[in-house]
Amino acid sequence: MLTRRLALAASLVAGATLAPAAIMPAAAQVELKIQHFLPAGAPSQKSLIEPWAKAVEEQSQGKIKSRIFPAMQLGGKPPELYDQVRDGIVDVVWTLPSYTPGRFPIMSVFELPFMINDAEATTKAAWEFYETYAKAEFPDVHPLLFHVHARGVIHTKGKAVQSVDDLKGMKLRAPSRPVGDALAKYGATPIFMPVPQTPEALSKNVVEGTVVPWEVTVSLRLYELTDHHTLVTGPRGLYTSVFLYAMNKAKYDGLPADLKKVIDANSGSAITAQIGRAWEEVEKPGLDAAKARGNKILTMPDAETAKLRKLAESVQAAWVEDMNKQGKDGAKLLAAAQALIDKYGAKTN
Repeated sequence: MLTRRLALAASLVAGATLAPAAIMPAAAQVELKIQHFLPAGAPSQKSLIEPWAKAVEEQSQGKIKSRIFPAMQLGGKPPELYDQVRDGIVDVVWTLPSYTPGRFPIMSVFELPFMINDAEATTKAAWEFYETYAKAEFPDVHPLLFHVHARGVIHTKGKAVQSVDDLKGMKLRAPSRPVGDALAKYGATPIFMPVPQTPEALSKNVVEGTVVPWEVTVSLRLYELTDHHTLVTGPRGLYTSVFLYAMNKAKYDGLPADLKKVIDANSGSAITAQIGRAWEEVEKPGLDAAKARGNKILTMPDAETAKLRKLAESVQAAWVEDMNKQGKDGAKLLAAAQALIDKYGAKTN
């Protein structure tokens, strides 16, 4: 009898220990597959994606984990990234809306010539502009952030560019339709391609130069394929590009409320200043690498910059006209974007 009682007591103790664990639900675990088109060492991964993934994992107490796939490791081409995240092939992407020209015309206002103060101010402006004017362009994804890169630089091989005339007849890789239109106004021939294709295009003389910020010249080693670099100074830079960091809409909508809060705390206006500053800071390594190689660093004279701006006015006017044809108030949208750049530029200068 005693033996039976001891056995029963032991089973009750064991039950008291195991039962709570058996009925408690397992901790929610979300894995995010994140894809982008640049190498793993690029600022897109080191300055945005990796810190973001770490932050959401820590703040979710490990419930959200991420796997990062640089250089299109999961397949496809850079222009396909938006559709990949829309369709749920991947969960998060970092991409450029301008890789599909004409698809997101409202946000392209920031890619018109001379629409950047610095990366921090213009990133803040781009996010506020999106929330106010451009949400309807991205209904089938969940945007986490829009940001821009620092002022674009003219990188060429074998030729110094210090005037509008120097650009005439040159074949230059263009990052977006508005920048390509501006280059055409300057007398150059724009060649459109995703930036990862630029090194091969330069090495095979498909193009004689490119317009990109300093930061991308490191990961793609463009400072070794060009030898002249022209800065455009003044209140506004030559151009910038708009980047989208986006999550699959169904993936976001399906998160429990506590995990949505974690994502929201690391999205939009909560991180615009941080990411904008990061894209300014990552310019220095590219500039330093070009200097160390002995490349020539040039500055466009003010009088020539004024000519560039004057010629670019027709590109802005064409954008306004195109918006009007689509039933939108192009002049209002352009003025709003410019006002936001000035608003945030005054706070960061």
